[in-house]
Amino acid sequence: KGTLKGQAGDKYHKTWANYFVRFLDEYAKHNLTFWAVTAENEPSAGLINNYPFQCLGFTAEQQRDFIAQDLGPALANSSHRDVRLIILDDNRLHLPHWAKVVLEDEEAARYVHGIGIHWYLDFIGPIKDTVVPTHELFPDYFILATEACIGAHFWE
Repeated sequence: KGTLKGQAGDKYHKTWANYFVRFLDEYAKHNLTFWAVTAENEPSAGLINNYPFQCLGFTAEQQRDFIAQDLGPALANSSHRDVRLIILDDNRLHLPHWAKVVLEDEEAARYVHGIGIHWYLDFIGPIKDTVVPTHELFPDYFILATEACIGAHFWE
């Protein structure tokens, strides 16, 4: 379990946003470019005690504020301003709530291009209750499956 110290706009959040830019800078030195980045992989997992994987937690509100105050401006003011920004990058069951929180905020929404979704827990959040209403609310943002796997654990 873990989140960034402080709040959006502070030195920790600015440092994390600048890390994204530095990451893109370093790859660009080797002629490797990216078309998009996600604001965080599985941000809800970082809010769960004893989660078995490394992760950084964000609520939808925290991600919104981080994008509006830190990550969005950092990317926009860098040489990577054309890199697309994807929100959520987590299980579909967070939709449409997560998209509403982030995309109904004009400042955050101006930096966002799409919504990343995972297929885990689909038995709780089927497409008709998650993806369909999200697309209807925000038709100008792409919805992209960003992760799916099957393994030897209870969430297979």
